Amino acid sequence: MSSDCNLSDALDSSPDSSPRSSQDISDPCCCDMQDIEDQTFRLDDGLDLQISTNRRTLQGVANLVLAVNRMKPPLALCSPDLSEGELCSAIMDCVVEETIAETTISATGQQRTFYRANSVNEYSICDLSQKDIIHQSGEFKLQAITLKGGYQDRRVYFKMSRYFPFRVCHDDGESVLLSVAKNLHLSCTMIEDAVVLNLEECSEQDLTQIKDNENMARYLFFRRNSGVSMNTFESLKYRGWFISTSSQPENQTVEMCTVDATCRHREFKLNT
Repeated sequence: MSSDCNLSDALDSSPDSSPRSSQDISDPCCCDMQDIEDQTFRLDDGLDLQISTNRRTLQGVANLVLAVNRMKPPLALCSPDLSEGELCSAIMDCVVEETIAETTISATGQQRTFYRANSVNEYSICDLSQKDIIHQSGEFKLQAITLKGGYQDRRVYFKMSRYFPFRVCHDDGESVLLSVAKNLHLSCTMIEDAVVLNLEECSEQDLTQIKDNENMARYLFFRRNSGVSMNTFESLKYRGWFISTSSQPENQTVEMCTVDATCRHREFKLNT
């Protein structure tokens, strides 16, 4: 900025100051047309003040005066002995507002979004007692029974869709969606103090991306390898709850259970 131009003249906006005519503002001494380099001053970490080389205009000076008039408190209250750095800080304190944004964080301490990958595999599932999972037409529950010869076609073939990030952390396993038919998927809901496993209809288009802190997270499970070719499926939304079958008599429904539940099988073998 030219040393002949006194910025305080443009900043002076006190009631006692007489208005300056457009001829005064456009005086050649205050509108030196020679090019000078940009100047940048560091005000704070990540916050710089840059003085542009754009030629000064009447509109630019008017905008500056308006900005100064809106400052609270006015710069006129500042000590004339302020250094350049202190003056810049005073300016920014007047015109910079602090905005606090509230972000919703999941129970795991981090908000995450899962995206469906182009990776779909088909499996039948049986538990440690060699019981297969079947689905009665029109029902929204699954059952675990021992299928004898000639009835193998009754077993359910799950379509397992993977979501990425495939592993949020080492212990989570991979995030998957389990479907028994088109637009019919396994999901979890909390009823009183227990998590319930259901079959729920939902368009695949609505499941292309799922946020872990929203209700759609009920469709996702963490699949982990357990032992040789065995797998567990933990609810992503309700951590600590696993898909399980009963070790008791046949034709029991497939349900959710916790790790300490007795008489429940939480490990499954996947067959292609």
